[in-house]
Amino acid sequence: MVKKILLVLLIILIVIQFIKPQKNIHPGPQPADISTLYPVPADVDSLLVVACKDCHTNNTRYPWYNNFQPVAWFLANHVKDGTRSFNLNEFATYPVARQYDKIEEIKKQIDKGDMPLSSYTIIHRDAKLTDAQKNTIITWSENIRKDMEAKYPKDSLIRKKKPVPPGAG
Repeated sequence: MVKKILLVLLIILIVIQFIKPQKNIHPGPQPADISTLYPVPADVDSLLVVACKDCHTNNTRYPWYNNFQPVAWFLANHVKDGTRSFNLNEFATYPVARQYDKIEEIKKQIDKGDMPLSSYTIIHRDAKLTDAQKNTIITWSENIRKDMEAKYPKDSLIRKKKPVPPGAG
């Protein structure tokens, strides 16, 4: 009985290797990239490449183990969640208030050590940021917020809460 179960599991494992998720690979110009609105110095960009851009852009660098299921499904879902939450390549399409919030979120997530995720830094050791690297990104994000505060009226930087429909509360 155990042999039959193992055989069925092996067959399932082989079959799922042919069911591959779509990859997040869109090289080339990104017209809505954050760099089209705000300067991204080379030192900041190199940190973003190593620690952020695999999950938060339209062009993920996939590791070798992404060729195996169900790992590829997990990674595809993780990248999809990351780009949906915040996408550096789509930043210019966000309303100003969302841009402002996301820049603050970068600061908070990096400062608290919530980003990059520990599950990412276990395998990608170079993505584990030193305090100096964290400060580089935090200072960059603070400078962008200051630029936004100087450029836009204060009320345009506040996200409007969606009204709660009657009876839904």
